[in-house]
Amino acid sequence: MSSLYDVSEMLKQARSDANLSQEAIASRAGVSRSTVARMETLAKGDMSVSALVRLLEAAGYDLKLVKAGHERTVEDILAEQRSGRDEP
Repeated sequence: MSSLYDVSEMLKQARSDANLSQEAIASRAGVSRSTVARMETLAKGDMSVSALVRLLEAAGYDLKLVKAGHERTVEDILAEQRSGRDEP
């Protein structure tokens, strides 16, 4: 299971990969820059899930649940099955 620290690191990495400053991603997500900074440093020891989802979307990511020990989501498996049916 990921800890809040892991999630904050993933958020920082997503922002970095998207080449966005804290100010830019905050603007796209409709949150303040201080919210981004707080979430990336866990300044208050927690984070808003709704803000996290908006920030990840602003960086071009979706938040998806993956069963522990698995790398593929249910959506991945279904897409693979559908694409397999399309092939002759």
